[in-house]
Amino acid sequence: QVQLVESGGGLVQAGGSLRLSCAASGRTFSNYVMDWFRQAPGNEREFVARIRWTDGSTYYAESVKGRFTISRDITKNTVDLQMNSLKPEDTAIYYCAAKPAVASQYPYWGQGTQVTVSS
Repeated sequence: QVQLVESGGGLVQAGGSLRLSCAASGRTFSNYVMDWFRQAPGNEREFVARIRWTDGSTYYAESVKGRFTISRDITKNTVDLQMNSLKPEDTAIYYCAAKPAVASQYPYWGQGTQVTVSS
């Protein structure tokens, strides 16, 4: 059974930092991409960042480029999201998701972790 479990959310002041972690288990993730999404109240879920499990290549939404860094630890099966220079508009529930690189749908999602940035 595949599980994605997020941790590391919390409350931080604007300009501060948080590090989210996604622990993945239940299968090997070769040829998968691991993504972070977020959803703020009243908004649709939006893509934040991606890392390709095989080679570690990354991709970011324009809104977080230069502030967020996604990384993976193959030995621990974790995907982290380092968030710096946080803004109130970064407030959302953050979700970890995984899919085969060639797929269009995400079969695996975490339960989400709340990030709140105060002004």
